[in-house]
Amino acid sequence: MTSRPTLELRGIEKSFGPVHVLSSVDFTATAGEVTALVGDNGAGKTTLVKCIGGSYRVDAGELLFDGVPRTVAGPRDAALLGVEIVYQDLALADNLDIVQNMFLGREQITRLRTLDENAMEKLARQALTSLSVRTVRSVRQRVASLSGGQRQTVAIAKSVLWKSKVVILDEPTAALGVAQTEQVLDLVRRLAEQGVAVILVSHNMNDVMRVADSIGVLFLGRMAAQVRRKDVTQTQVVELITAGRSGDLGLSPEESSGAVV
Repeated sequence: MTSRPTLELRGIEKSFGPVHVLSSVDFTATAGEVTALVGDNGAGKTTLVKCIGGSYRVDAGELLFDGVPRTVAGPRDAALLGVEIVYQDLALADNLDIVQNMFLGREQITRLRTLDENAMEKLARQALTSLSVRTVRSVRQRVASLSGGQRQTVAIAKSVLWKSKVVILDEPTAALGVAQTEQVLDLVRRLAEQGVAVILVSHNMNDVMRVADSIGVLFLGRMAAQVRRKDVTQTQVVELITAGRSGDLGLSPEESSGAVV
C-alpha cells in the first residue's frame, strides 16, 4: 500500500459458541480506493462487516482507524468513526421522499424546533450533485417511485452527506439490470475518488475486476490473501475463493493469511 490505510484490521477473531467464524483476519482499506471483499458463502464476509460496523464485538484483534486502535462496541461507535454500511436491503423508507430518507434520524432542526426543510433539501442536492447523479428527477420523489439503481444512489449519497470515511457496500448490484449496474459501479468509483475508503462486498467477479483497486479474499474464516487487482487475473481470484490458494500466486491459506501481494 502506498499510504496508511484508513481502516486496518489485525488478527481479528470471532466465534459463536464452539463455531470459530473468523481466525486471525488481517484486512486494510485505503482512502481513495475500492477494496473488494470476496469469498464463498460461509467464508465470513458478513461477520467481518458486522465486526467493522459494531453489530458484533470482536473476540480478539485490533481495529485501527487512521492508524489509531479503536474500540467498536456498537454501531454508534462505528458511526462516530465515520463508518457507513449500505446493506443489500438498503433500509430505505418507501413512504418518505429522498430528502427525508437521507436525513432519517439526523434531521436538521431550526431554532423554533421545526424541521429545516430548505437546508436539508439543499444539502441532499449537493450530495447527489457531488457524485454527478443525474438519474434522480427530484429530491422530493418518494422512494417507492424509484428504480433499484436509483435507490442504491440515494443510499450511497447518504454516506457523502454525512462525510463518512469508510463506506461498506453489500452486494450493491445484486438485483439490478445491466444499465443500472453500470450506473452504480460508476457511482462506486466516484465515491472513492472523493477520498472515501470504499469496501465492496460482492459475488460478481466482473464487477470486482472492473472497479476494485485491491481484493481481500476470505476462505473458511481466514484471509487467503489481499491482492492488488492489477496483479491478478479473475481466474486467480476465483481459485483463492474456492480453494484458499492460487497455484500461480503460490499462496496457501497458512502462507497468505494477511498477505498483501
